[in-house]
Amino acid sequence: MAQTARNSPAGPLVVEERTRNFYAASFSAMAGPCEVLIHTSNREHALELGELVAHEAWRVEQKYSRYRDDSVLAWIHRNRGNEISVDAETTSLLDFAAHCYELSDGRFDVTSGVLRRAWRFDGSDRVPEQAAVKRLLPLVGFDKLRWQPPKLLLPLDMELDFGGIGKEYAVDRAYDLAVAHRSDPFLINFGGDLRTNRAPPDAPWRVGIERPGAEREAALVLTLERGALATSGDSRRFLLKDSVRYGHILDPRSGWPVPNAPRSVTVAASSCTEAGLLATLAMLQGAQASCFLEAQQVQHWVLE
Repeated sequence: MAQTARNSPAGPLVVEERTRNFYAASFSAMAGPCEVLIHTSNREHALELGELVAHEAWRVEQKYSRYRDDSVLAWIHRNRGNEISVDAETTSLLDFAAHCYELSDGRFDVTSGVLRRAWRFDGSDRVPEQAAVKRLLPLVGFDKLRWQPPKLLLPLDMELDFGGIGKEYAVDRAYDLAVAHRSDPFLINFGGDLRTNRAPPDAPWRVGIERPGAEREAALVLTLERGALATSGDSRRFLLKDSVRYGHILDPRSGWPVPNAPRSVTVAASSCTEAGLLATLAMLQGAQASCFLEAQQVQHWVLE
């Protein structure tokens, strides 16, 4: 199929016709492959929508990346120990993070990224010493921030990390722009977290849920007409020592991986942010993940 490529400072965007009246606009963002599938007969419409979605993904990534010196997150970290005022979008994210922290009894915590100093989930057997993890715990806890919107004081040596909510947030932001721009059926997919406005005329979208430990092999194929799906799991980020698997989902209260957590949890919801939050909260429940999701009365799929 013919391809159309566009370059931008953030990266390339490739638009190709997959089948008749179906286009895919593909790009990379947030450390993974992203795409928007569009049901249309007009290549220019597909290109416009693809550019809109890609640029919003790149914008969110640039603003909140912990790897960039020019991000808002880097600016917050440079001002540790000082009270600062943050913009409206960052205020909204911090308010949501506070809600997640309270809802999860401290299990979902955007200050827990500091634990990366001890944990390297690279598939090796290098499990950190108890003492190394314990030394970091005083730097974890959303309740240690001084947050009076829009004013924030981040204590010295603490960190913020929006990685647990950033990709789902980017999906929803891109969705809002796309749905206001075109009425064609589309599906936004950022590394397995996705949202659609409606199904194509002939059939619903078909979405594969990857089998844990088997890259590009589907364990389930779901149909989706509208709404969002998000998946949380530990297929690629783990440690293995003495036949014990340590998944990358950490309990911020202990600094250690959640015991007996499922390999993968997928949740359906009206927005990707809601689906992602519920999937992560379920993983943090360990062996009680299914019971937790049943209590929330949401569609879900748990892979052990």
